[in-house]
Amino acid sequence: MSKDDKTAGRQSFIAEARREQIMEAAIQTLDEIGYVNASLSQIAKRAGISTALISYHFADKGDLMNQLLMNLLERSTSYILERVNRERTSTGKLHAFIVASLAYQGAHPSRYAALVEIVFNARTPDNVPYYKVSDDDEDPMMRVLLDILREGQNNGEFADFHLDVMASMIQGAIGEYMLSSPVTRKVSLETYSDELVKMVTRAIQK
Repeated sequence: MSKDDKTAGRQSFIAEARREQIMEAAIQTLDEIGYVNASLSQIAKRAGISTALISYHFADKGDLMNQLLMNLLERSTSYILERVNRERTSTGKLHAFIVASLAYQGAHPSRYAALVEIVFNARTPDNVPYYKVSDDDEDPMMRVLLDILREGQNNGEFADFHLDVMASMIQGAIGEYMLSSPVTRKVSLETYSDELVKMVTRAIQK
C-alpha cells in the first residue's frame, strides 16, 4: 500500500469516526430535548465540536436526521435478524423476532426514543412525513415480520389470517411498550415480552 493510500485510509477512518460521534450526539439530543428542539448547535454542544464541523459532514439537520434514521434501522435490524436467523422453524423465528425487538428497545432506550422522534417529526427527501410512508421497503422490520408470517403459513405452521393485519398488530404491540409509561411502570420488559409471545402464539396457531 502506498503512502497516499495509507493517508486516504486514515482520513476515511477519521471522517467515519467523526460522523459516528455526531450521530451519537444527535441520539442523545433527540432523547433529551426532542426533534423540534434538536438544532445543529444543540447537537454540536453535546458532541463537543463546532456546528461548522457538523455541516461539513451533513448538509443540514434534515440530512443528518435522515441518515441517522437509516443508521438506527440498520442497527436494530441487524440485532434482531441475528437472533431470528438462529431459529429453524417459523414459530421459533417469530418468537425470536418479538423477544429481540423488545430486548433491543430495553437495551438501547435512547436509540429507540431517537427513532420515534425522527419517525413522527422528520420528513423524507420527498417531503413526506415518515409516519405516513406506507411502502414496506421503508420499514425493514415490517418486511422481516411479514416474511416470517408468510413462511409460517406456506409451510403449514400457522393458521390462515391476514398477513398485514397480523404484522401490524404485532409491531404495534412491540412499539407500544416503550411508548406507554403506565404499562412500563407496572409491567417489566421480560413479563411483557413473555405475555406477548403467548398471545401471538395463540393467535397464529391452527
